[in-house]
Amino acid sequence: MIRVLLFLLCVPFASFAQELIPVEKGKADPKDPIVWYDLRLSEIEGQAWKDTKSLYDRFPARAEGKVPASVWGLSQHSAGLAARFVTDANSVRVRWSLTSDRLAMPHMPATGVSGVDLYVRSNADGRWHWAGVGQPAKKEGNTTAISMFPGKKECLLYLPLYNGTASVEIGLPKTATLSKGPPRAPQADKPILFYGTSITQGGCASRPGMVHTAILGRRLERPVLNFGFSGSGRMDEGVVALLAELDPAVYVIDCLPNMQEKEIAERTAPLVNALRKARPTTPILLVEDRTYANATVNKSLLKRNLSSRAAFQAEYAKLVEAKIPGLVYLKGDTLLGADGEDTVDGSHPTDLGFVRHADAFEKVLRELLPAAPKNGKSE
Repeated sequence: MIRVLLFLLCVPFASFAQELIPVEKGKADPKDPIVWYDLRLSEIEGQAWKDTKSLYDRFPARAEGKVPASVWGLSQHSAGLAARFVTDANSVRVRWSLTSDRLAMPHMPATGVSGVDLYVRSNADGRWHWAGVGQPAKKEGNTTAISMFPGKKECLLYLPLYNGTASVEIGLPKTATLSKGPPRAPQADKPILFYGTSITQGGCASRPGMVHTAILGRRLERPVLNFGFSGSGRMDEGVVALLAELDPAVYVIDCLPNMQEKEIAERTAPLVNALRKARPTTPILLVEDRTYANATVNKSLLKRNLSSRAAFQAEYAKLVEAKIPGLVYLKGDTLLGADGEDTVDGSHPTDLGFVRHADAFEKVLRELLPAAPKNGKSE
């Protein structure tokens, strides 16, 4: 099966029969050589529900009032949402509007908070290559143009991590074609679901494609569901109930950076039991908190790591003793490097930190996803 997937991924996209999106579906001005297409005409990934309050929310509208207010607000950020499409244009324009004029944060650039990020799959090697980032300058009407190699190719456009997305359009020359992204390879269409904190949401990646969840999606050739909520990933009952509705390839639970010992002891088993009841065979990967990059010189931070992990390990041991199947455990000291050079503030990874996160997760996830192709590494 692996060899079949590798073959399919290396076949140039020009050989795939894609259903074209008619030019009439776009917005055209006789004086403008560019046709603008609503992004929703393409293949949107990372959005688990369609009954959302706004176009690019992560939770359904019915979640309001059933999850903590902070989670509900953050669920309206478009973290993890991405669109796949195929075009033969040599340049892609993107026009997008945001829901907030807070374009950046003190420790995270506007390109990561509010920008869009484009990757293109090479027909030569079948791998994803970064093409360019859209730099936001205002709340509404941001535009960018990104040049690419000629010929038909698959594109992957990531939406903002820490802002809401009101609208997105793809601009192509009138002579260019546009179609939805090709179907995922067999046995690789189920998403990887991540539930966690600000780190999972993407703080503090320089651009949306550099959070570890996105990196892993490209490497493992899987859609990804990003349920990271800054400061609010606490295994809340309402959130867990929503996640139990879904049918992912694996649940990744990475909430410890937002939780204290008491919460960990109270909420770990209910979360696992709820997910296991809904999905008896879906693997559940329990992840320890990353080691603070400056824990070597700040003993209170080291104490926080050790106490959280001790509580989590105790709960994991109880679940194993109770013979709960399909549980896997990832230690936190593997997520960042020992050199202290991979965060912006000791806690939130830089791009280097996210690559190291992805490396650690990949080793475990490949064992849980045996169909994952081996040539998915991006450059």
